[in-house]
Amino acid sequence: MAQEKKKPPKAADGYDLVVENRKARHDFFIEETVEAGLALTGTEVKSLRAHKANLRDSYARIKDGEAFLQGVHIGAYAPAGQFSHKETRSRKLLMHRREIDRFWGRVREKGYSLVPLRIYFLRGRAKVEIGLAKGKHLYDKRAAIASKTSRREMERALKSRNR
Repeated sequence: MAQEKKKPPKAADGYDLVVENRKARHDFFIEETVEAGLALTGTEVKSLRAHKANLRDSYARIKDGEAFLQGVHIGAYAPAGQFSHKETRSRKLLMHRREIDRFWGRVREKGYSLVPLRIYFLRGRAKVEIGLAKGKHLYDKRAAIASKTSRREMERALKSRNR
């Protein structure tokens, strides 16, 4: 029995995309994803609502049975002045124990890592989509680009033929 792919929440559900890590799908094979909450300060939430975030070179780490998001840059909230947050601090991920243990078991395997794919707001709460990722080699990336190009050319040819 094949597992159904979970669709992203719709805008009607209060879904508001803040930032997406497009490079992650280019650099990694994403095998499994999970939604986790983020433990944030007030100024971080305000910066996220202003879309001042960057997921480049970020990752998730499991340490002492807790999951943390490392390397995510959330820009400073200017009106807070000196009371604003540290921009690249590690942030705790809010996940169930079963999920953390399952991912920890997979991460210990060779070549797996936890990569944040996107940050969004769902019904007013900041969420992050974490993917269990295995790194791609250069030839995998070339094959993906070639297949995407050929698919695009076929669609273009079919579109012109149907006119």
